Amino acid sequence: MARGSLTPQISGNIIEFVKANEMTEGQHLPLQMLADAFRVSRAPVMSALRSLEKKGIVRAEPNRGYFLAVGSDGLDAAKPDRSSDVDSEDPIYFRIAEDRLTGRLAERVTENELMRLYDLPRTKLLKILHRIGEEGWIERLPGNGWAFTQALTSRKSYEDGYAFRAVIEQQAMLLPTFEPNPDGFKRAREVQTRLRDGGYETWSRAEIFGANNEFHEMLVSCSHNEFFLDSIKRINRLRRLIEYHITIDRSRLPKQTSEHLHILDLIEDGRRNEAAAFLYTHIMGAGRIKTPQI
Repeated sequence: MARGSLTPQISGNIIEFVKANEMTEGQHLPLQMLADAFRVSRAPVMSALRSLEKKGIVRAEPNRGYFLAVGSDGLDAAKPDRSSDVDSEDPIYFRIAEDRLTGRLAERVTENELMRLYDLPRTKLLKILHRIGEEGWIERLPGNGWAFTQALTSRKSYEDGYAFRAVIEQQAMLLPTFEPNPDGFKRAREVQTRLRDGGYETWSRAEIFGANNEFHEMLVSCSHNEFFLDSIKRINRLRRLIEYHITIDRSRLPKQTSEHLHILDLIEDGRRNEAAAFLYTHIMGAGRIKTPQI
């Protein structure tokens, strides 16, 4: 049976997958394809699809599977239920991140070890581990073991990661297949504007990291090249731990979000080459500011 704590997260992932791929009403949502895309088993995907069926977003057809009841254009109002998620500022979550980054946690750990180390009941620990698993920096092993995945841990690797992102994201924007996604741009504007206009003071570290990741991955998805998008998603997973380790300078977030909005303006004005050059400078500039903290 699927664990309830995964259902809201996978539901949100499915909605974002549908939007990113501009899927239309009636399209099939293969169970195994979704499980592979989100690096989870079929059970939590099935649980999420059932939840989305109750909300009228998908429909089940006997012996055929699940199909979209609404297209990507109709999903802007669909908000995944995150009432059962772990608090995004849970101190234990960040202790685990810090302990792994500094080497205090081995590559492989058991639930019993973590329960003793952090003085947690199993139910609370599992909620945190499932969240970490969804973010891609831990994987479940047979039994009650867990294995941390590869992550950027040094100043050099972090700096190289920013250079990689700058080149890949710039080139993705210059591909002839690049096409702006109106729904994606609209959502990005809403999120970045909320972040700029006060959210930068109150949002958690995880929410800020997620909002900025979503912006950059949305831009790369407009290239309609899965290899470019996969590479950016991978580097974002690798840098998550070290980003949490760095002290956020919230005073610079309004400027950062304004630059994001400027990139959208340039693209919508038909100035894609200028937008790509500005995007490269934007990413490299962020790297120069943050790398010295490592």
